[in-house]
Amino acid sequence: MTPDKKMTQRLDRLQKHLERENPVLVSVVDRYRALDQVAQKIGLLKRSESYATQISWWPLISVLGTFSAGKSSFINSYVGLDLQQTGNQAVDDRFTVVSYSTDSEIRTLPGLALDSDPRFPFYKISKDIEEVSEGEGAKIDNYLQMKATPSEKVRGKILIDSPGFDADEQRKSTLRITDHIIDLSDLVLVLFDARHPEPGAMQDTLEHLVRGAQRRNDSGKFLFILNQIDTSARDDNLEQIVSSWQKALIQTGLVSGRFYVMFNEALAVPIEDKSVWERYVSKRESDYEKINKRIDGVSTDRIYRIIGGMESLVNQIEQQAIPQIRQAKQLWRRRVVWIDVLIATLLLGTSSYTTYALGMWDFTALPSPTVLLSAAAAFIVVFLVLHFFIRDKVAEGIAETLSVGESYGNVRQAFLKNTNFFRSVFFDKPAGWGRGAIKKLDIIRHDIESFVQELNDRFTRPAGKELENENKQEN
Repeated sequence: MTPDKKMTQRLDRLQKHLERENPVLVSVVDRYRALDQVAQKIGLLKRSESYATQISWWPLISVLGTFSAGKSSFINSYVGLDLQQTGNQAVDDRFTVVSYSTDSEIRTLPGLALDSDPRFPFYKISKDIEEVSEGEGAKIDNYLQMKATPSEKVRGKILIDSPGFDADEQRKSTLRITDHIIDLSDLVLVLFDARHPEPGAMQDTLEHLVRGAQRRNDSGKFLFILNQIDTSARDDNLEQIVSSWQKALIQTGLVSGRFYVMFNEALAVPIEDKSVWERYVSKRESDYEKINKRIDGVSTDRIYRIIGGMESLVNQIEQQAIPQIRQAKQLWRRRVVWIDVLIATLLLGTSSYTTYALGMWDFTALPSPTVLLSAAAAFIVVFLVLHFFIRDKVAEGIAETLSVGESYGNVRQAFLKNTNFFRSVFFDKPAGWGRGAIKKLDIIRHDIESFVQELNDRFTRPAGKELENENKQEN
């Protein structure tokens, strides 16, 4: 089976799954197919690639942080099951993907189940691991595992528990996977240990997560949580510890964010001072409720993010990819034309000198037409051979300066499509770009607006109840 047919089947399976899980997104996949066709004609995507595979179609919540920050105990509390091992030491050094299952028991599956299944956000992640750590791509089970659970709390969403960020031999690969998770996540919970809120104890997490969050356009999806705050109840210094923690975050460069404190009531030991303990519990319950609301809202957020992502791709193709390709084509044309002029001048000079040296400038005995035609043909052949050789080399040099890993596709690949043998250097329009492509993008934009309006109608009533009742009466 060809790669493009495999991609078609993959998208077909995605739509069938969405029919059961989230029917509103089924038609969105069709619009992604239409966008793929435009990008493939331009050369930004191969026939075997799709923008639909660059996103997670299921709401994704990731739980990140330092070792012993209580990530696993938080997940156990949320799902209502003893799903993950807990402890003060690193009890699990793998990323765990938690998904819903209709089975009555919890099942643990190896990393291969994630690396080989396109429905999950780690499809072919072993290739990325191999890029940063040679030989590690084949050890995918050392990095990933999946747990299928009957908990209704994860129905329709994916929850990811991560290992800590302390340095180890798998550090580069772990950080690569972490970056991949953050990119796809709808919500990122960053947990810290209240027993060690000082900067030195969480420097690694601060460096990679906090500073990374500030550089992102979607930094609002990060929630910073000081966990296990119950350990400070005996000294009644909640405010001081929280202040120290937030100060450390601010010193790292965090200028805004959502901050919460939390502890697992099932593991906490109440203190004798009931008023102090009640204050801790009240704060915990208030923050935990806010966190749960954000988690429960990711399904809605995900739908908007998927549609918004498609709109972003449409704009990026039109406003970033096409101008880059045009600019590269213009540079390519100028360089090739100048070199062609130089080659033609050198060839004419060389042929003139050669014919003069051979005495062919004796105008009393002009060469026969056959000789002239042969000389002209030889000149044209040599010129064309050099022309196509030079234009390929110039194109390769320019292509090296173009990006290959942008979200909207491979600009280098698209540019090289414009430099193939059958395309003249004087063609202004990028390959695959014209009225037809622009019209398709406009149709996709219109469909996106319709999708958003449909979603707004589902979740809001901007017209008010009166108009809604009027519509019912008219019908």
